[in-house]
Amino acid sequence: MNYNRNSKIRQITEHTLIIGVDIAKHKHVARAQDYRGFDPSKAVIVENSRRGFQTFLNWVHTLMNQHEKRDVIVGMEPTGHYWLNFAYFLQSHDIRCVTVNPMHVKRSKELDDNSPTKNDVKDAKVIAQLVKDGRYSIPILPEGIYAELREGMKLHDMVTQDLYAVQAQVHNWLD
Repeated sequence: MNYNRNSKIRQITEHTLIIGVDIAKHKHVARAQDYRGFDPSKAVIVENSRRGFQTFLNWVHTLMNQHEKRDVIVGMEPTGHYWLNFAYFLQSHDIRCVTVNPMHVKRSKELDDNSPTKNDVKDAKVIAQLVKDGRYSIPILPEGIYAELREGMKLHDMVTQDLYAVQAQVHNWLD
């Protein structure tokens, strides 16, 4: 565990821009920081659309140029399915995308201001700090045939569960 976390921490250098994104249904909130926790910019609202994602990408490239950063890592809380489109977009643009445990976000919230209150800007900062500290996971985002296989298996499981439910209902009628 420690080796894994230490190797994650070593990936964050002075040339790395860390972005924390609080995911929501319609609008995400993104916040940037460097390896020391310094915020080089205010939080940015990102629409959950291709245009919003492109605006986010432009913002990231602007920050990287202004602060002489070569690498970027984007951390997010995998809430529902809303994070997947954003993660696939980042992956298609060769931006490293990681996820943080929602329970870690919840428990880390009050460290800065002694208040467990929730707001999107605060959550985005907490997510970025968790990434900086190496407390993240690397999601597996299948593409091509592998994505189709995953979807096919999910549909197979759903149909199988429905079949069992109908069979049980028929057995109940016959008893």
